[in-house]
Amino acid sequence: MKKTDIGGQAVIEGVMMRGHNSVATAVRKGDEIIIKKEYVKPLTKRNKFFSLPFIRGTFALFDSLIIGIKSLTYSAELFEEEDEENISKFDSFLQKIFGDKLDDVLMYFSVAISLILSIIIFFIGPTYVADYIKLFTKNTVVINFVEGLLRVAIFILYLVLISQMKDIRRIFEYHGAEHKAIHCLEHEEDLTVENARKYTTLHPRCGTNFLFIVMIVSIIVFSFLKWPTLYIRILSRILLLPVVAGISYEIIKLAGRSDNKIITIFVYPGLLLQKLTTKEPDDSQLEVAIASLKSVLEDEGGQEFESI
Repeated sequence: MKKTDIGGQAVIEGVMMRGHNSVATAVRKGDEIIIKKEYVKPLTKRNKFFSLPFIRGTFALFDSLIIGIKSLTYSAELFEEEDEENISKFDSFLQKIFGDKLDDVLMYFSVAISLILSIIIFFIGPTYVADYIKLFTKNTVVINFVEGLLRVAIFILYLVLISQMKDIRRIFEYHGAEHKAIHCLEHEEDLTVENARKYTTLHPRCGTNFLFIVMIVSIIVFSFLKWPTLYIRILSRILLLPVVAGISYEIIKLAGRSDNKIITIFVYPGLLLQKLTTKEPDDSQLEVAIASLKSVLEDEGGQEFESI
C-alpha cells in the first residue's frame, strides 16, 4: 500500500481533489459531470519559511480554507439561476467598488468570518464558561481540563446537529466518496466504481480528524498555562492557535503515512467522528470523486507520481 498526499473535500453535488500541482472540482449536474481545474502552487511551496515543520501547519490550514471556499462557491454557482435583472442594489454597489476583484474580496471575507466564528465558538466560548469553574476550585489543571472537555463537547454536538440536515447529509455522502477514491488510489487499484465501492469511508487524513486532533492538542498545550484574568486567558488562546495548528498538522501528516500503533490509537477517536461526517455514497457519487481524482492525477507526473 502506497501513501499519497492527495486529498480534498466534498462540495455541493461534487468533490474537490487537490494534488501537488492542481486542484480539480468535479460537480454532477444531471447526467453530466462538470470538471473545473486550476493550477495552484501551495503556500508552503512559495516560501521556505512557510514549509518549515510546525510552521507549515498554519499556512496549510489557511491555504485549504481559501481553496475549499472557492470550490464550494463554484459548485453553488453551477446551481444558481442567473438573473441579471434581479441583482440587488447592494450587489451593484459592491461590483462598482471592487470590479473584477469582487469574487476574491468576498472569498477572503468568507475565510475571515469563518475563522472568527470558529475562534469564538470553539475557543473563546469554552474559555469564558470554564472561568466559572473557579467558583468551585482554584486548581488550574482541573479548570484547563474542563475547558478542553467543553470544547470537544461543543464540536461533537455541532457535528451531530448538522449531520441531521438533509442537504448536509448529501455533502457527507460525497465526503465518503472522496475517501473511498483515495483509498482505492493508495491500494494501487484501478480507479473504478467497483474497486472504490469496497473501501471504508473513514480516512486518517480527513479534516474531521484534524479538527479533533486540534481539540486534543489544545488541551495539552493550554494545560501548561496558569489562569490569570479571563481576558488574558482568552488572548493567550488566540495567540497560541498557530502553535496548536502547527503541532496538529504534523500529527495528521504522520498519521497519513505511518502505521505506528501509538499514532493509530491517538487518531482513532477522530476516525469514529467521521461516522458523523461521512456517509455511504452511491455509484454516481463515486463516479464524481473518481473523475476529480483522475483529473488531478494527470498533473502528478514524473518523480512525484512515482512516489505516490
